[in-house]
Amino acid sequence: MRQIGSSRRQFLRGSSAVAATLLTGMDRAFAGPVGLPAGIQLYAVREPLAADAPGTLKQLKRIGYGEVESAGTGRYTPVEFRQLVVDAGLALPSAHIEFRMDNDLGPLLAEANGLGVQYAVSSFLRKLNDPGRMSLSNSKVQQAAMPPMGQDGFERMAARMNEIGRAAKAAGLQYAYHNHNFEFEKLPDGTLGYDLLLRRTEAELVKFEVDCGWMVAAGVSPVRYFAQYPDRFRMLHIKDFLPIARPTTDMIGPDRPSGVELGRGFIDYKPIFAAAAARGAGIVHVFAEQEAPYTRPQMASAEVSFAFLNSFSKA
Repeated sequence: MRQIGSSRRQFLRGSSAVAATLLTGMDRAFAGPVGLPAGIQLYAVREPLAADAPGTLKQLKRIGYGEVESAGTGRYTPVEFRQLVVDAGLALPSAHIEFRMDNDLGPLLAEANGLGVQYAVSSFLRKLNDPGRMSLSNSKVQQAAMPPMGQDGFERMAARMNEIGRAAKAAGLQYAYHNHNFEFEKLPDGTLGYDLLLRRTEAELVKFEVDCGWMVAAGVSPVRYFAQYPDRFRMLHIKDFLPIARPTTDMIGPDRPSGVELGRGFIDYKPIFAAAAARGAGIVHVFAEQEAPYTRPQMASAEVSFAFLNSFSKA
């Protein structure tokens, strides 16, 4: 953790915006867009978290985050990891769980309950022919473009989402689905796969976590979805990408967009946050996230993300 701390100090000396954020005092701590606490998906700080989970969580609290969303618990049991979050003074309302199209839901829901979360979220539900070839965090991965799912593929996914939603409800949890960009594949009738998922899933059982970065990269606006499907969305992932030549639904092939720190890409969050704050949108949690490649240590990038979220605060 000494290396991370050193990088953090160097970063603060070179970034007046982040320094200002950290020095504004407790009255602005935890401030974020949409009138909600600033949260972060822990996948964004996976390297320091693996090295020192207690210290990393406490550092996120010092930066100003109020909430975290988990993505695995490393060497800790779910109950132990939950306690680390509590000890750091953070809230843990949501967890990404390794739901798949055909795996046993019992242990996964037990994990979510051990973490004490309200939302059990699909991090990546789609089944690939060769999932071992896919590396979502490797910016240098060179693979063929992701094959289309087609109407039947989205119908099967929607059925599985309803199944998970029913099991989650029985376990006292709320299931939510997190998108990437491939869900915005155009189907033969001209509709998008994501719309099929929204229409074929039961509103009470299946809520959605909108990854705004992936959605915009696919050429679609979250603003449209908030208005068209009220009360289906509960959480936002806030991430940015470098400018792309054209919208893409490819997330593992040559057209995969490159991640960048929040505020340093092409996505305009002002209208998204305004729509998310409107009555009826239903958003209750906002989590920063970042895709590879990283140009600085992940904790330094987490500070950039907090500064970006805090810049939209109404506090």
